[in-house]
Amino acid sequence: MKNKRIINSFKYAFEGIKNALLTEKNFKVHISFMISVIICGIFFKISILEWLICIALFGLVIGAELFNTAIEIIVDLVMPETNFRAGLAKNISAGAVLVTAISSALIGFIIFIPKFIAMIK
Repeated sequence: MKNKRIINSFKYAFEGIKNALLTEKNFKVHISFMISVIICGIFFKISILEWLICIALFGLVIGAELFNTAIEIIVDLVMPETNFRAGLAKNISAGAVLVTAISSALIGFIIFIPKFIAMIK
């Protein structure tokens, strides 16, 4: 019985990710950037440490986007009419995604720009 609950929790989690991928434009954008970074990582043969950093950042940004999506859905359910505080909650959660995405991009530039410069020299 316990194993079935664990299996179901994974099933529901994957269903949530699938739903976000099918319905959320920003989630698709983040996945596209993740795939681009993976391709660049393979091309530039980044180190294990650099892979670990990239993977951690993938999880951070994708997780933040999933939390943001969940918050937006909950706010829309609880407060379907326009409300300043509801909008504020949605904007703040979107801001959290933006902060994680920008900081991840900066770290990505620090990892990849020197490799790109070395390649063109």
